[in-house]
Amino acid sequence: MKTFYTFITVLLISVSSLAQSNDDQKPAFKFVTETINYGKITLGSNGVRVFEFTNTGKSPLIITQVKASCGCTVPKKPEQPIMPGEKGKIEVSYDTKRPGGFSKAITIFSNAKNPRKMVKIKGFVEKVTAPEKKKSMLSEDS
Repeated sequence: MKTFYTFITVLLISVSSLAQSNDDQKPAFKFVTETINYGKITLGSNGVRVFEFTNTGKSPLIITQVKASCGCTVPKKPEQPIMPGEKGKIEVSYDTKRPGGFSKAITIFSNAKNPRKMVKIKGFVEKVTAPEKKKSMLSEDS
């Protein structure tokens, strides 16, 4: 019976170390920043920003899907695998025709060690009205 328990213990230790070494082979994200702050931007301005990252793992990183927390944010994933040590980009476009503060989450699904990764965008869209044009004395008819 002791032999059986010894065999089971050795088997469990082997499986555990195999699982750990498998995790070491998986790709991993290393983002330059996980939150992009737009700051104060004007109504209708350019809402495109880019999350940059590096695959710090030992195998190709494949991003299968990128989802935003609402329809006002449109993310675009890389189509090709990101090889170990290479950089990748996820482009995010926020609809800046909506005045007020915003904070949105973007969820990235991949084959990484952590298969679900969340990044965020935030900022404030100012509702700025165009200044009225003053009439010039020269443009009036005399």
